[in-house]
Amino acid sequence: MQNLFQNTEVAYDLKKTSQIRKSIFLFSLITKRFLVKILSAVTLFFLKLGFPIKWLLKATIYEQFCGGVSITECSDIIKRMKKKNVFSILDYSIESLQNEKDFDNAFEKKLTIIKLSKENDMPFSVFKPTSLGSYKLFKKKSSKKNLNDKEKSNWFNIEKRFDRIFEYAKKMKVKILVDAEEYEVQNAIDELVLKMMKKYNGGSEAYIYNTVQLYRWDRINYLKKLIRDRGDFRLGFKLVRGAYMEKERQLAKENDYQSPICKSKHDTDNNFNKALRFLFSNIKGVDIFVASHNEESNYLVLEMMDKYSLKNDSNNIWFCQLYGMGDNITFNLSQKGYNVAKILPFGPVKNLVPYLVRRAQENSSVGGQTNRELKYLKKELIRRNS
Repeated sequence: MQNLFQNTEVAYDLKKTSQIRKSIFLFSLITKRFLVKILSAVTLFFLKLGFPIKWLLKATIYEQFCGGVSITECSDIIKRMKKKNVFSILDYSIESLQNEKDFDNAFEKKLTIIKLSKENDMPFSVFKPTSLGSYKLFKKKSSKKNLNDKEKSNWFNIEKRFDRIFEYAKKMKVKILVDAEEYEVQNAIDELVLKMMKKYNGGSEAYIYNTVQLYRWDRINYLKKLIRDRGDFRLGFKLVRGAYMEKERQLAKENDYQSPICKSKHDTDNNFNKALRFLFSNIKGVDIFVASHNEESNYLVLEMMDKYSLKNDSNNIWFCQLYGMGDNITFNLSQKGYNVAKILPFGPVKNLVPYLVRRAQENSSVGGQTNRELKYLKKELIRRNS
């Protein structure tokens, strides 16, 4: 199985040669970290001033990493991937909302997406916790500070939105992935999601998955505590390496606390694989959603599944990569009958700029991943031209 992810013909069967050339161009740009930093700042500045650059973004980086402006625009991609046994997970990314009306609107949007997911045979949905409540309130709640009366009322609204989303999702038989966010707000997210797991994760499958960022050195202890203290319900975990590395280190420096981020990529990889081994050793009460573009970690999951006699299509194990990345992993796994999905961000170009900037910065700071994408894309282009 160690050569499973090398098959580029399977990996890029859905891509036209022109799309492969465009992807090579984009990933080549992304390898230049200094250029990414400048272009990210310029893009945000131009959008703030109202410059008409959305068409350029949509034709380049947006097309690479996003499904479309609307669900209708995403439908062709969803159908084509489904024919390859790859499910889509619609992610309507909204960031920096400020008031209760906006949070209520975002909540209604989540319910609509859950309904659409059910109708289109998509087993998962996803949401960002701070799209349902104030980032500042999540931060204050995480710090254990006392809330004033207005904040208590707003926090009650957040809990109500969470509860109604999970209640509806379970009714529709759609599983929910709760995104992880910055360290300073994550404690409140963890506590609230655990409360909801206790309520809705009964039975043989988890309906709620909390995201665990393994570039945080403290997350293994978090997993161990939950396993040790678990009651009569299942735990669902989406495992990722993390998406806010540079920001987290800067926040720690500015606020004079120990950085929560592992010191090196090597330490992060070890942390991720250690978490996998630990969860598989407790697999009877745990569902695992492996969201990774790292080949070694995905091979380790296959090894663990074999060790613990789990079938390829076990409902308790899922693999996932972001749309526009890791196709050599996604489509080769799906061909072997494993449960595989792609996170498919969609929505107005302007709304998705923060997400796109993170993707570009993340890829430029993890050179190995970008170089791997380029290697496989170039290999496929050579294969087609030979």
